[in-house]
Amino acid sequence: MTVSLHIHGAAGTVTGSCFRLVTAHGALLVDCGMFQGPKSLRALNYRPFPFEAAGIGAVLLTHAHIDHTGLFPKLALAGFRGRAWTTPATRDLLHWLLPDAGAIQENDVERLNRRNARRAEAEVTAIYTKADAEASLELLHPIAYDRWFKPIPGVRARMRNAGHILGSAFIELEVDAKPAPIRLVFSGDLGPLEKALQPDPTPPAPADIALIESTYGDTVRERLTEAERRAILGRELTEGLKAGGNVIVPVFAVERTQEILDDIAALKRAGEFASVPIFLDSPLAGRTTEVFHRHHAALERSADGHPFSTGDFRLTETIEQSKAIGRLHGGAVVLAGSGMCDAGRVKHHLKDHLWRHDSTVLFVGYQAPGTLGALVRSGLKQVRIHGEEVRVKARIRTIDSYSGHADREELVNWARPLLAGLATAILVHGEADSIAGLAEGLAAAGLARERVAVPSLDQSFELVQRDGRWTAVATTAGAEAPRLPAEEASARRDWHNDYAQILLDLRGALRTAPDDRSRRRLLQEMRRVIGAANGGR
Repeated sequence: MTVSLHIHGAAGTVTGSCFRLVTAHGALLVDCGMFQGPKSLRALNYRPFPFEAAGIGAVLLTHAHIDHTGLFPKLALAGFRGRAWTTPATRDLLHWLLPDAGAIQENDVERLNRRNARRAEAEVTAIYTKADAEASLELLHPIAYDRWFKPIPGVRARMRNAGHILGSAFIELEVDAKPAPIRLVFSGDLGPLEKALQPDPTPPAPADIALIESTYGDTVRERLTEAERRAILGRELTEGLKAGGNVIVPVFAVERTQEILDDIAALKRAGEFASVPIFLDSPLAGRTTEVFHRHHAALERSADGHPFSTGDFRLTETIEQSKAIGRLHGGAVVLAGSGMCDAGRVKHHLKDHLWRHDSTVLFVGYQAPGTLGALVRSGLKQVRIHGEEVRVKARIRTIDSYSGHADREELVNWARPLLAGLATAILVHGEADSIAGLAEGLAAAGLARERVAVPSLDQSFELVQRDGRWTAVATTAGAEAPRLPAEEASARRDWHNDYAQILLDLRGALRTAPDDRSRRRLLQEMRRVIGAANGGR
């Protein structure tokens, strides 16, 4: 019997999680996520799947984040009609997250088509609409942690607590085979130890092949207690408000919002943070917070009150309410989505505040390469938002203690139960440095380097018996060319980022040139270079 594994996302990059397992009895997907980051990478979201959606018998979703689930409605539109298995909390979160993703795409496409019409360019179509996403929710099928089930014939699986966000799971699979079942583990995203709100990840059972996330595989963080983490947050918020402007906190609607709200509430109850207005400018975050309330028994918390309990949080539902916040220029904390600043209301707040020297932007989450958040955090002095140039004069601050991902030590310790019998560790969900760091950590823990595989986008592995155990062997037999070359899939910036930077640099050079003659010379030189690139035309 031939069994193969195909890596259709999160290869050399963090986002776009999608892994296809093909057996003699059928095929299944683990995750069906959206690519985030540079435009060249995001363009993959619009391209056809590299497989037939109707040929997929089941989907197993590790957790609700869009980079793991965001293309599921597209899969349903393309012909998938099986069950999508996930935990009950993830199902409830996706009830809000997927339709919101569809609505964002509709709004973005409407704005882009208005611009294209002015430029006489072709219209574009949304990947899927809000209605499409709502229709796909009917395919979600909840399953409790630690309960074995059969997603397709010849395969059994179970979800296990990953400690990443509410409802997150890593997945253990067993495929019927001779002389023994093939045992696989898909880590999904693993949370750190002592994470706010979530219990520690469950140790995995022994396996032959494991796909392990490596987002922070090259990082070892300082260990902080809950009190120390809250104190850092309180200090950053207090100093930001003392600077005279508002504090803008880009947040993800799931988990990061709830963690920050919970810690602010605790600081206020303890009298360690002033009574100032806290705006939650994200209707989606407000709705997902209700899901946290519904599943509060699953949260790991201290005994200092009900989750997110304070009277100072103000949820803004309407666009008008959000715009009203933009007219406040001091004394408020604004939590707004999205966490990487590439969509949502936070872009408007950044546009309003980045140019103000007394404002503060406080990053509390991962910023994928090429995103607006990553560009601001990197120290750029100018950025483009909604096609406009914005100077960066605000205070830019970062707190790393709210990460939802395990660091290298935590990843290696989680994987230790696997190492003795593991034939192949496939490192995914990471950039090159992170993957190399995790590979080094696993080697130090005793996993031979020849057992570590680093896949490229759309790479295939055949699962074969060697030395009495199942291993994954990279194959090119029947493989099509990857949808994006490896160097582009893993690039921190693409030509779109470079183009935006050149526009900013050109404007700056023209502004500071001593006279109009110098400005004309600069423009003539640029025309010469462009003409040479176009063959002298």
